[in-house]
Amino acid sequence: SKGEVLIFGKIGALIEVGGGFNQDLTGRENIYLVGSMLGMSMKEIRCKFDEIVSFAGIEQFLDTQVKHFSSGMQVRLSFSIAANYEPEILLLDEVLAVGDMGFQTKCLQKIADLQQQGRSIIFVSHFPDEVIRICDKAILLAQGKIICQGLSSVVCQEYKNLF
Repeated sequence: SKGEVLIFGKIGALIEVGGGFNQDLTGRENIYLVGSMLGMSMKEIRCKFDEIVSFAGIEQFLDTQVKHFSSGMQVRLSFSIAANYEPEILLLDEVLAVGDMGFQTKCLQKIADLQQQGRSIIFVSHFPDEVIRICDKAILLAQGKIICQGLSSVVCQEYKNLF
């Protein structure tokens, strides 16, 4: 419930559906809002804008208020903004469970691309197979205590053994 984190570099987070969005603004306006909150300059946002929209697949809804987006559309836009921010560290939770199979595949490919570029992904999940697919190493926490840490396959097997 408390602690300290020292951050050296740009961090992007996708922790909740629509996190940081203003529901009364359009998708277009929220790209600028959330991008700015992440620390992107207006120039960076403009340069990445088409890529963000294309990745999210929301072109036809770009000028619709986000409150009219489905949760899946909000996740698509959130992930696209966070991933195109090009953070050194990307924090993800189980938001990848939302969305269709095609989008999940695009997300996993984007995650792999970020990893190949030397960026770190911190992925929080209750789905061992996804942890193994995305992560080399894992930490199993229970009530704030480290139960096991090491190779993701070993840690996930320990998780499965608990249940």
